[in-house]
Amino acid sequence: MSVCVDMGVDGAGRPVPIDVEELLATRLLVQGNSGSGKSHLLRRLLEGSAGLVQQVIVDPEGDFVTLAEPFGHVVIEASDYSEREMGRFAQRIREHRASVVLSLEGLEAEAQMRCAAAFLSALFDAPREHWFPALVVVDEAQLFAPAAAGEVADDVRRASLSAMTNLMCRGRKRGLAGIIATQRLAKLAKNVAAEASNFLMGRTFLDIDMARAADLLGMERRQAEQIRDLQRGSFLALGPALSRRPVAIRIGAVKTSARSGNVALLPLPERPAETIRDTLLAPVEPAAAPPPPPPPTRIEPEELAARIETPAPAEAAPFDEDAFEAAAADAMRDLVADPEAAFRPAPALYQDFQMRCRMRGFVKPPVALADFARRLAMARAGIDPAERHDWGEALAAAGDLPDDMLGPFLLIARAAREGAETPGDAEIARVYGTHSQGRVRRLIANIEQRGLIASRIDLSGKRSFAVPSLGWTTAPSDPGEQALA
Repeated sequence: MSVCVDMGVDGAGRPVPIDVEELLATRLLVQGNSGSGKSHLLRRLLEGSAGLVQQVIVDPEGDFVTLAEPFGHVVIEASDYSEREMGRFAQRIREHRASVVLSLEGLEAEAQMRCAAAFLSALFDAPREHWFPALVVVDEAQLFAPAAAGEVADDVRRASLSAMTNLMCRGRKRGLAGIIATQRLAKLAKNVAAEASNFLMGRTFLDIDMARAADLLGMERRQAEQIRDLQRGSFLALGPALSRRPVAIRIGAVKTSARSGNVALLPLPERPAETIRDTLLAPVEPAAAPPPPPPPTRIEPEELAARIETPAPAEAAPFDEDAFEAAAADAMRDLVADPEAAFRPAPALYQDFQMRCRMRGFVKPPVALADFARRLAMARAGIDPAERHDWGEALAAAGDLPDDMLGPFLLIARAAREGAETPGDAEIARVYGTHSQGRVRRLIANIEQRGLIASRIDLSGKRSFAVPSLGWTTAPSDPGEQALA
């Protein structure tokens, strides 16, 4: 007996089911312009099959995280984790047959592609004993399987396209049934789209997209015009899991909705134009004058006499700068040795630093917050605080680099100066105070755009950095490995 999900009704009001078991073997492609109802269609399918099969959703806009509470999906916010962690999560997902939503919201396009590639590749590479059936839904698939090169790096595009191709071409034997949705068929790689045997085509207006949709549905070109006339929420369906002939479906209702909700008109406030003008252009009130200083407090004669009779404090001993620098260096070493300090903001660590200096006999350390931030960046980069005066060249080269980016730059400069292996992404992330590999890549790109470093990747995939202004270069190493201790 087939296991089916009711997707909606046809033009005669008859229900149109989708066979889940057949879908696992034949895959699905959904196409439609923005606002045609693709997300609603996917939500209807996911809600109907939630208790029947494992579901893995790659969600670039965070639309499907609302499935978590009513249906028990686990939401993974990709921006909080590294690519390596994404791979480990994917392996556990296959092992434990958990339904998850991978939310890529908040990441840039290139970071989304990197994350999706790592995640989908790990799903695909799971051990044979974990090849359980699962629906893998990829929304906005044209982002991850583009038909042509775009603004992202070629290696990122190739990795993402390869992962999508494996999902759609070879995933069936591993239990993975790809369900991809796209706004533009013309922007989706043909070898990815061609592997689907089931199609749900929604409203589209561009001739090239209508022509491709008509070809996939087996319609003549002159019949493609009806795709333009489809209403929102209506789709033409074809495929072994749906119908042997193209049939129009009106998608049924769903229980959940996207966090953003639907865009709708709201009535404007009813105010006369003069009132609104007066409100917007009302004179700005001047800042209130500061209150007058309080009158001097009268000191009673007895208190004044007591103050006069109190001996003056002994003259303070001269400040020993060398002793303070030694104490500050010890305090900084203790501070950065704390594993949690890497992820605490500089102002909070500044208070901790002052306390450690007071414990060493310096009541008011003569270090401003800006100076402390530079000392902290150098210590995090592995530069001994006692040797900070030897790094004037590197600090001068950094120029106006923000304090939070100074530590990673000095880490690279230190490795280049010593001729050591290039620091790995994990180590740069620790110095930068983040768990996100995407932030690390954007950081490196930012520093490189400023002309402070130059990166190079050789044919074996090993990376090296140069500091052009100083003539220093690191030894090549794998970016995924942590090179320095």
